[in-house]
Amino acid sequence: MNKQPLNPQTSPKRNLLQNRWVRALFESAHYPHVFHWITVTVFALIIYVTLFGSTIASKNFGTAATWVLWWPLIPLLFFLFGRFWCAICPFSWLSDLVQKHFGAERPVPWFLKKYGLWIIDAFFLLITWADHIWGVVESPRGSAYLLLIIVAFVIFAGAFWERRAFCRYICFIGGLSGNYSRAGVLELRATPEICRNCATKACYKGSEKAPGCPMFEFPRTMEDNTKCNLCGYCVKNCPNGSLRLPPRIPTQELWFISKPKLEEAFLAIIVMGIVLVQNLTMLSIWPALLQFTEKLLGTTSYPVVFTAIFLVAMAIPAVALYLTSALSGKAASDSVIRNFTRFGYAIIPLDLAAHMGHNFFHLLSEGKAVWYTFLDIFTDVTLPASMAFVSNDTIYVLQMLTLIVGFAGSAYTAYRIARNHYQEQGKTLAALLPHIVFLALILAINVYAFSLPMAHRV
Repeated sequence: MNKQPLNPQTSPKRNLLQNRWVRALFESAHYPHVFHWITVTVFALIIYVTLFGSTIASKNFGTAATWVLWWPLIPLLFFLFGRFWCAICPFSWLSDLVQKHFGAERPVPWFLKKYGLWIIDAFFLLITWADHIWGVVESPRGSAYLLLIIVAFVIFAGAFWERRAFCRYICFIGGLSGNYSRAGVLELRATPEICRNCATKACYKGSEKAPGCPMFEFPRTMEDNTKCNLCGYCVKNCPNGSLRLPPRIPTQELWFISKPKLEEAFLAIIVMGIVLVQNLTMLSIWPALLQFTEKLLGTTSYPVVFTAIFLVAMAIPAVALYLTSALSGKAASDSVIRNFTRFGYAIIPLDLAAHMGHNFFHLLSEGKAVWYTFLDIFTDVTLPASMAFVSNDTIYVLQMLTLIVGFAGSAYTAYRIARNHYQEQGKTLAALLPHIVFLALILAINVYAFSLPMAHRV
């Protein structure tokens, strides 16, 4: 098999930690806590105004800050900086605080270690379904209750289990960031030659300089970005300067997954289905689709009708990839599940692009609402007729460009996966073509969705 290591040590790479400003930041005792002070303050304000402020989403700063600013920006942050958000997230600060003062620090239960990603998949589906049944995003109180439920989970996990068990095994944002960061442009890695003779293992265990890795990662053996949150603890603790922070080609990590996992591939499918649902419910065709489904099912119950549409939307990419994998696997003399798992990772760049494209609309057509609703906390403000930064035509162009780049990233990733696993048998093209058709179908669905008028969140 013509396989190269993901990060060949013989290939020179620029190490950003050699920059004195970057290294000073990571080695500072105030990093990442200085960012925590900001995110915790903003989070506290969001909780307060969503609980006690206006019940109208378009006038509530908490709703605007969460769903018009933070949620649209988070995929871009994952792409540019990996799981850096997880290092500065207010929930990680809360977990550390609870653990410090009340934590039993018990080992993480085996079922969380084994089924954590499936639990994350289930949470993602449940939260998306609940949002549309009870109108979480459109309701300031609903947004507050969702955040408080997450807070309860964080406190429970921090009180009973060691390190950041919630962040690694339960948090649905953590699962999403793990997938997206694999397509990103930064990686944190140790240098095996330096680590080989290290007896301290301070990067994992911790030292007087900083705690051990909060995400249960051992940098010496770390091969991917799914768990590393760039908290910098390993950089502070390493006595030998082994850690590197090189930029890399986007999607590179996806080309050679040494141990592909079905649950990670399934999460990529889930995200694509969720983006499809989010688009559908905000498009001009949504009322007609609801009416059609009501007649088909013989009921006007919105929970029943939406659940049916939701299940179909989730099933479309999953069934399509399964059928694609059946064709690809047959052509390459491989099993369907193994093919499904391998090529599921190729969807991630297009996932990221579709997610960002959808959120571009909200950020750029409603972004001014963040500022005006913030001012409204302190004084009565007359809202302008439009909250947009740019025209809908400009947003559409950005969406199309993003989708094209995402499709190119996914198609090239699929090619590298096919070449890596099937080149020796001379079946690279046979294994690849069905997946290219699948990706083109997903691209076409998203292009069509973005071409239709979309409703606002606030």
